[in-house]
Amino acid sequence: MTRQQHRLHGDPSRFDVLASFIYDRFGNSIQYIADVAGGQGMLTRILNKKYNYKSEVVDPRGWVLKGVPNRSIEYKPDDAIFYDLIVGLHPDEATKAVVYSAHHRPTIIVPCCNFWAEEKLGTKELLFSIERYYTKNCIQHERIHLNFRGPKNIALVTTYPRGNASFTIKPDFSCIGEKNRL
Repeated sequence: MTRQQHRLHGDPSRFDVLASFIYDRFGNSIQYIADVAGGQGMLTRILNKKYNYKSEVVDPRGWVLKGVPNRSIEYKPDDAIFYDLIVGLHPDEATKAVVYSAHHRPTIIVPCCNFWAEEKLGTKELLFSIERYYTKNCIQHERIHLNFRGPKNIALVTTYPRGNASFTIKPDFSCIGEKNRL
């Protein structure tokens, strides 16, 4: 009997690369991870089995592989309070929810398609637009190049927000002066 291979689009190493990055960056300082729009759950499977995290796919499509923990619901930014880390690896329609979750918890987003803005944005413009949102809202972030085939292999990683962790879409400019608003 042969082992069944799972059909995936894109570079199959992306799951291992991102899981390794999460472990290297956060180690044992986190435990619960939301794999937002995680599809079949390959990232969650690796995070749970190889790194002993408690990750679950949060994706209304319910396409997960057998044995992968999941919630077949649409992820909302307020759900972030139930996790230590929010991850969106090519989250499509959930892009905004993952980005807005940075008001509550650390996030990692690897955007692929523009579900962020009304106007047409290429890969670079999409990344800049999300970074601008983080900057306007005083959310510390960095851009990381992940070692898998691109072009959609750039991650934006945020750290835990300063001050009150209550969610708001309205920008809070208290961390920068009036002149420094973008």
